[in-house]
Parts: sequence; structure tokens; C-alpha cells
Amino acid sequence: MNKKIYFASDVHLGHPSIEKARWREKLFVQWLDEIKTDAAELYLVGDIFDFWYEYKKVVPRGFVRTLGKIAEIVDSGVDVHFFTGNHDIWVFDYLPSELGVILHREPFTIERSGKLFYIAHGDGLGPGDYSYKLLKKVFTNKTLQWLFSRLHPNFAFWLAHSWSNSSRKSKGIKAEGFHGEQNEYLYQYAKGILNTEYFDYFIFGHRHLMVNKQVGEKSHYINLGDWLYNFSYGVFDGNDFQLKKHTLK
Repeated sequence: MNKKIYFASDVHLGHPSIEKARWREKLFVQWLDEIKTDAAELYLVGDIFDFWYEYKKVVPRGFVRTLGKIAEIVDSGVDVHFFTGNHDIWVFDYLPSELGVILHREPFTIERSGKLFYIAHGDGLGPGDYSYKLLKKVFTNKTLQWLFSRLHPNFAFWLAHSWSNSSRKSKGIKAEGFHGEQNEYLYQYAKGILNTEYFDYFIFGHRHLMVNKQVGEKSHYINLGDWLYNFSYGVFDGNDFQLKKHTLK
């Protein structure tokens, strides 16, 4: 059996609540269960959780089906790479130590079957979006993280969910569509990298769009879509990369 590399992003587990989104989690776990037999590697490319913050002794409740399935896949010998996104930026050491995932906070590059991959969630990359880039500096500030950890988890999680839901109501979570090569920050970011270094595939999440578009002469810009509307994923079989949708059952 030819082993494959799988990619998924923007599952947003817990949106709009754990109870209301249980069916999506079960669907995602069903997909994980289906791919585990022929997966060489699995890349979870950010925003797997709609919100995650872990204290030294406390982690968010819920998601046991997902966490258990990921642990099972890791225990079977498959490397699972977990990228922090803008919604689960506060993953620290719990998932690596408990599940065995390989944590990435920055873009990551690999070579597989002679193909070069550049992988990142995509938040804060490329030109523009300066307000978010400033906000990300706040979110990743160690002193501010320490101060936030002083809050009781009940209040801290309520505050974070309230802020997230308020932001989502004003901006929406569904992507508006591909804005054109000149206006897509991540497309321009990939194009800029090609000026100094070659990659066959640039793989991103964040935009909630299913996109497989040529950038440069031979490279491809990939956006993985999401598990809110598209239920999509990427797969590399050693020769070609494809975007697919999981069949709803």
C-alpha cells in the first residue's frame, strides 16, 4: 500500500459551542479514522480548535474524541504535525507531551518524494493586515500570557469566547472568495518566497478557501479550505497533490 501525506486545517472544534458542534467533531474523527491506515504523515495546519488556552494544570474541556484519535494515530507510528493558528495560538506543551504531536509555531518546510513543501497556517504572513500582526504580538507576549494565566479558567474562557464570538459576528467566519492574485496576502507571500527559494507546494489554511492555483512557473499555492463549510483536506500520494472533500455520512 502506498502511504500518503494528509493535510487539514480550520476545523474550529467548539464553534459555536461544544454541544452544537459535536456532529462536526464526530465527522472529523471519522475522517481521521479513515485515513489512519494509509497515512505516512498528518499535518494539522492550524485552527483545529476554535479556542484553546492551557494552564499548567488545566486544559479546555471537551474534544476527547479528537484527542483520543490523534493519540491513537501517533501511537501507531504516524507523525502528526500540529500548527498553531490564530484561534489556537495558546497551545503550549500539553498536546506534544500527552498526544505526541510535533508542534510548529512558524512555517515549516519538508521534502517528500522529490517535492518541496512550504507549510504554514498563514495568519500574519504576507503584506498588509497590520492590525492583526500587532494583535498577534500581544497574544504571544510572555508577560501578558502570564497575566492572563492568573485569571480563573471559568472567567478567562468566558472572556475569550465572548471576544471571539463578538469578532466573528462583525467579520464573519465564512471566506468571501478568492480576491485575486494581487489582493491575496498569502498568494503574494508565496510569490515573494519564490524570488529566493523554490518550493513545489505552498500549503496554507486560515482563509477557509479551497484553492489549488499555480504561482510562479511550476509551483502551486494551496489553501486547504475548512471543516465548517467545505469539510476539505489535502492529500499527497507521492506524485500529485489533490484537494478533496470528505463525504458527509
